Parts: sequence; C-alpha cells; structure tokens
Amino acid sequence: MKMQFRPCIDIHNGKVKQIVGGSLKDTGNQAKENFVSEQDAAWYASQYRKDGIHGGHIILLNPESSEYYAADVAQALGALTAYPGGLQIGGGIHIGNARRFLDAGASHVIVTSYVFKDGKIHFDRLKALSELIGSEHLVLDLSCRKKDNDYYIVTDRWQKFTSVKMNLETMEMLSPYCDEFLIHAVDVEGKASGIEKPLAKLLGSFTARPVTYAGGVGSFEDLRILKELGQNHINVTIGSALDLFGGPIPYETVKYLGTENEVEV
Repeated sequence: MKMQFRPCIDIHNGKVKQIVGGSLKDTGNQAKENFVSEQDAAWYASQYRKDGIHGGHIILLNPESSEYYAADVAQALGALTAYPGGLQIGGGIHIGNARRFLDAGASHVIVTSYVFKDGKIHFDRLKALSELIGSEHLVLDLSCRKKDNDYYIVTDRWQKFTSVKMNLETMEMLSPYCDEFLIHAVDVEGKASGIEKPLAKLLGSFTARPVTYAGGVGSFEDLRILKELGQNHINVTIGSALDLFGGPIPYETVKYLGTENEVEV
C-alpha cells in the first residue's frame, strides 16, 4: 500500500478550523487559530466524497463539558450525513457515545483519552470498546509529544502526558484491538514547519496496521521526506498547509497520492 492522502475536518467552537495543536486549552475554549472556514463540515465532507477519498477524520476539539460541544457535534453529524461510511470521527469518544457516531455514518471512531485514562493504558476499557463496536471500527490515536528524548502519548486534547511511550512495542501491543492508528506529532501540529523525522522513521518500520501521520507538513519537500522515512506506506494528513484551509499545498494535487494519477512530489 502506497502513501495516501487522508483529509481532515477539525471542529472547534462550532466551526471548521485549523489550529496550532499545542495551543489547545479547555479553559476558555482557547486555541491559536491558523484558519477559520466560512464553510461548514458538510461542505468538506461532500468534497472528499466527490473525489472518492476515504479514511479522512473529523476531530471534535472541545470537551463534552464545553458550551460549544453540541455545536461541534451538529457540525460532525452534518459531515457524516454528507459522506456516510467515508469518514472517521474522534475527540471525546468513549463507550457511551461510540455507537451513536457509527450509527450516524462514521466508518470508525478514533479514541485516545478513554483508553489512556490517568496516564496509563486501561485494557479493560480498550477490550470492552473493541468488543462493543468491533475492532474493525476502532482507530487508536497515539498522538504524542517529545519529553526527555522519547515520544509519549498525550491525552485530553494533547494537554496531558501519559506514562506510555510511543514506540513499536506499544503499537504491537495495541494492534489486536484496532483497525488503524492515527498519530499527530503534536509538537509540530499546525505549524507547517516540517515533520517530526524520528517519529516518521519509527512509523515507517511498523507494518501490522495502517498508520496515518499528521503534523508539520508544509511543503512538497516535507511530503517527499515523509514518503522516504515512512517507506511509502504511511498515510498523511495535511491541515494548515492545504489550500482548502488557506495554505500553499494544492488539494487537487495531493488528493491523488497513492493512486494511478499521483503526481510525483
């Protein structure tokens, strides 16, 4: 499987946005914004559906306790209705609401904080969720930040470090319970200033499950480096640098990544 483009629809305070990942704060619903769209989530979903792009993800960036959460969900449900079976959804997903989003049209739910609660892996929660919805509908989000020269999985909208290292052993241990992995390189997320090369190389050596990398892609050179380090099998999400979100990279080019119509980058 060649590297493919996996689009995103990030929703914050009821609007489709691109933000700097490390800037999210639940207090006051704060985030440093790169782009706020005039279009709703359904518009983006319809675009991805028209182009036949599967596996994109919707991320709800407000917690359930936020006054904006209902507006985020309304946006997400609109997108799922526009592209049933074509999109994944994450952000505050747990055993109590996962089935709702799958029934609404999501192909997969994306989970981090519910499984990595209080800084460690809760296998009882992971097994229960995987059994409830089927591992074929579960994506584990192992988004991470660097600390003391190692990558650690982070939770709660990337604000809290866990004690779990993001490495091959962790991925192999979790693989039986999920269909895919999503990894945001949080330290560079939303900055479009280059990828996390050591992380990309690590992911390139893992082949047991499909992996999508997000974070820092700002140019075709970044895509070339990611393709090389990832051995051309890591999928890629481009956010702030994509022209759909005000950036310089043309969607009409990257949407063909991994297809017979791919333009060499």
